[in-house]
Amino acid sequence: MPITSKRRLVQAAALSLLALASTTTLAEGWPNKPVRMIVPAGAGAAPDVIARILGEKLAAAWGQGVVVDNRPGAGGIPGMSALAKSAPDGYTIGFVPAAMGTITPLVFKNPQFNPDTELSSAATVGISPLMLAVPASSGIQSVADLAKQAKAHPGKLNFAAPQLNSLPHLAGEMVNKAGSMGLFTVPFRAPPEAVAAVLSGDATLTIDGVPGLLQHVKSGRLRAIGVTSAKRLPGIDVPAVAETYPGYEAIGWFQIIVPAGTPQAVVDRINADVNRITASPEVSTRLTEMGVYPRQDSVKAAADFFDEQQKAMKRLVADLGIQAQ
Repeated sequence: MPITSKRRLVQAAALSLLALASTTTLAEGWPNKPVRMIVPAGAGAAPDVIARILGEKLAAAWGQGVVVDNRPGAGGIPGMSALAKSAPDGYTIGFVPAAMGTITPLVFKNPQFNPDTELSSAATVGISPLMLAVPASSGIQSVADLAKQAKAHPGKLNFAAPQLNSLPHLAGEMVNKAGSMGLFTVPFRAPPEAVAAVLSGDATLTIDGVPGLLQHVKSGRLRAIGVTSAKRLPGIDVPAVAETYPGYEAIGWFQIIVPAGTPQAVVDRINADVNRITASPEVSTRLTEMGVYPRQDSVKAAADFFDEQQKAMKRLVADLGIQAQ
């Protein structure tokens, strides 16, 4: 081999070692100042509450403050775009709900961020299935009953969707389509309004997070007829929609997402710490009580999970003919 080629190989190897050493040093010294956690939701909302639980534990693990930065509104665009444009140095991370990560880029013409090129998954916090509920007085006992009555009374049964193009809305449209039910969709501004419509008997069905509906199920005012996870949820004796329509799944989830280009060693540290915290009995119990089932993924598995969910949402939006606005 010519001397010049050998010299280039040595130089390349030296540069690689220097880069590795630099990254390792960064990980060992990180964090040496507070970390900002962007939450694309308002203070007091479920994502904010969960983010603060996690942030408190991460602050203790890192010996630095974790400052929650709420950026609500417009499908999470203010928060997601701020995260995407932040320096990839590990000092800005995002606590991202499923809808903001995978639905917003599809239903807004100008989402102002690109999850494929500007963001990277660091860790999965947990999954958050939804629940289907009808008035307890309706006589509808199951998803199959819902389909039967909808077909027997075309155009008479309606679905109270908690916010247009939200995950619960799309999950409901999936059920509607899977059963060829022909339910008339009525979009509301927020989940409490949709739930109120069902409680009053003005709507046939609504879909929302498990905690928001379970209280009314336990009080006897609503009847749960299905959950949107692939299997039944532990401790909740409600059939999965997939038992009636095989392959059905529509779950919420939360991930820690960082700006693309964040040093891998820092990402690995975030992943390990988040996994350890969510696996702890204290945090696991608190999250489960909020309808979030902790999930510990490797960095690669978190990224693969995001990609799978993104592809599923793309197919769904295309199937439903939803146009970006």
